[in-house]
Amino acid sequence: MKKNTGFSILSRSEEIQDASKQDFDLIIIGGGVTGCGIALDATSRGLKTLLVEKADYASGTSSKSTKLIHGGLRYLKQLEIGLVRETGTERSIVHKLAPHLVHPEKMLLPIVDGGTFNKWSASLAITVYDMLAGVESKDRKKSFGKEATLQEEPLLDTNIVKSSIQYSEYRTDDARLTIELIKKAVDLGCTAFNYCIVTNLCYHEGKIVGVECQEGTTKTKVTFKAKLVVSAAGPWVDVIREIDKSRTGKSLRLTKGVHIVVSKNRMPIKHAVYFDAFDGRMLFAIPRGETTYIGTSDTDYKGHRDHVVCKQDDVNYLLLATNRLFPTLKLSNEDVVSSWAGLRPLIHEDGKTPSEVSRKDEIFISPSGLISIAGGKLTGYRKMGQRVVDLVIKKIGKPKMQCQTKNIQLTNDPFFNYGEVRRYINTMASDLGYPVSWYLVTIYGKAAQNIIQHAESIPSASRRQSILLAEIDYTIENESATNPCDFFDRRTGNIYFNIDLVISTKELCLSRFSDQLSWSDAERQVQAQKLDQMIQSAQIFK
Repeated sequence: MKKNTGFSILSRSEEIQDASKQDFDLIIIGGGVTGCGIALDATSRGLKTLLVEKADYASGTSSKSTKLIHGGLRYLKQLEIGLVRETGTERSIVHKLAPHLVHPEKMLLPIVDGGTFNKWSASLAITVYDMLAGVESKDRKKSFGKEATLQEEPLLDTNIVKSSIQYSEYRTDDARLTIELIKKAVDLGCTAFNYCIVTNLCYHEGKIVGVECQEGTTKTKVTFKAKLVVSAAGPWVDVIREIDKSRTGKSLRLTKGVHIVVSKNRMPIKHAVYFDAFDGRMLFAIPRGETTYIGTSDTDYKGHRDHVVCKQDDVNYLLLATNRLFPTLKLSNEDVVSSWAGLRPLIHEDGKTPSEVSRKDEIFISPSGLISIAGGKLTGYRKMGQRVVDLVIKKIGKPKMQCQTKNIQLTNDPFFNYGEVRRYINTMASDLGYPVSWYLVTIYGKAAQNIIQHAESIPSASRRQSILLAEIDYTIENESATNPCDFFDRRTGNIYFNIDLVISTKELCLSRFSDQLSWSDAERQVQAQKLDQMIQSAQIFK
């Protein structure tokens, strides 16, 4: 398969050794959406940039969100006007940068007896929300009475629903968005390595000048040098600050968010629904392909940062809230096909519940010069990157240059609007069927056609298996996928939205990775165990 980005795992060893001999302007610790957004911004402004990630890109918070590009309607209640304005405005920008990944989504907010919003407060909040975000008139809120609401969503409880409001948001694949950001950064000249663990920081006369790392597969130790280091490590920001001996003042408050997935046949809602959990929180139920996912919980977390899983209490909470609003569904444990759990790296605020803590990002600068950024929302990644890079340019004395990322398409052969995406899917569907076409295009964009062409040269038991093998080849050669967990989780999302495919093809996937990366029998066994553990974690409540 022709390599499109040069972002391949196959030349990793040589690239690491080459990078260790260079002097960078900036090293970024953390390959989540914030770090990758910083990398794209910095590289596009001419900074020589290196990014290192201790696991896989997007393996932390950036693959565990509610997968929405949204302004955060509920933050209006907390008077986070600036946050709502900024992220609300960013929604349409990110949609234009990657329309195959960021899809318009009509959200329905039912007004219910005893709920968080009444008819008037909801109408006012969404009117303000639309105004702050600059929503076009055709996409602004619509109000429905009780009868019209039940026509829109017949599964809602007729006894408590009073009316509803429909408003506009965007749905995304958070991990794929992160992958496309780092691919584009690399395409523009950034150097990036996943599975490259920061073990120490390097100093000269008390100022940070680099990082010491351990390569994750060979355990080789390597040092990288730079004028400045930025930590965008999400839940691990305070860990890096401890290494820097600068964990003072404000600190992180980690909260856990859980989502569960059910078959669309069991929850065939027509819209994404934003609804009351009746404990002061609001939840989302969002159709995606052949599934519907529900979330999220919001609880303080003190456990292991590297092993965050959905617990039975989390499932019970989400099922109870969902069944209260959709009583005829009678969803139970048996209906939950998979789940995910992630951590929010929020800034600690005394006396506030997890849901009340601000989602605004903050930047910390230590005496050594280490720059750390924490907090924030998926939707705000681009503005967070802009603020960090503005600061970096000022500190290293580079000529001031305006942020470019508002106009950088995230794929080399981009779609320019959502209508083009839909037409492309429909054209491919005449050959592949709609579900497979939708899946491939909404993940890979126009590169889906390259994958289909490559699949035609791969003999296999079925066409779908040939396509799967072609996907694996593409992600190894173009997206630095190093193992089946990378592929089934961050590259495709199948572990959540098509777990039956993961289970039925895991041996095929292991064999392909083993052949392409020349694994030893011992390495294949290790990767098989990791894949089994990932499947078990997604179904830990079973």
